[in-house]
Amino acid sequence: MIATNRLYLLAHSVAAAVTHRIITAMMMGNPSLPGRHVRLEPLEHRHVDGLVAAAAADPSLYEWSLVPQGREEVTSYIDAALACKEAGSAVPFAIVRVDDGVVIGSTRFWNLEPWRWPQGHSFHGRSTPDTCEIGYTWLTRSAIRTGAHTESKLLMLTHAFEVWQALCVCFHTDERNQRSRAALERIGGHFDGILRAHRMAADYTARNSARYSIVASEWPAVKQRLGHLLDQR
Repeated sequence: MIATNRLYLLAHSVAAAVTHRIITAMMMGNPSLPGRHVRLEPLEHRHVDGLVAAAAADPSLYEWSLVPQGREEVTSYIDAALACKEAGSAVPFAIVRVDDGVVIGSTRFWNLEPWRWPQGHSFHGRSTPDTCEIGYTWLTRSAIRTGAHTESKLLMLTHAFEVWQALCVCFHTDERNQRSRAALERIGGHFDGILRAHRMAADYTARNSARYSIVASEWPAVKQRLGHLLDQR
């Protein structure tokens, strides 16, 4: 038992060290991801007013998502996101419309997962996540059915697959959220199945999550698909 505990602590220590190296590398870059329609800015407290206005435009949109309402909730939302960033588990963004600089929503990378590649492997010691999740994504009413969602995903997926060299990016949404599921399918997400009682839902029940994913080998076709969708806007 003592030996097992030591092995567990060693594994935990190694994983923590790798995660710290990953987040240090990402924070040094502190990427702002610019596009034609939107740019993704590293989330900061200067985005509070913009997010308050974006979320208040039509709260009925967020039946299946935990979206903050009002200055106090938005401030706490940003505090929590930045704490996760500092801990190495997330990279949060504000979604800003290029034309007028208005904040129209938020999104983030999270569940950043480094794998323990053995010595001698070409990936051993690399400082980027092997897999990650894109989530906490929401947009204000005026940005729905525009190029904002498509381009946000294009910017993040390009960064994940081409900068981080990630092997898989996944998405989870409430199985009842048909709008979100349709959007993920439209951009080329592969439906992996339903995870039962996976997370807490927006209505504070045990949520069944629909999981979608994109793996590295699928990225070129998905990228082309996203580019085509944007050209139609």
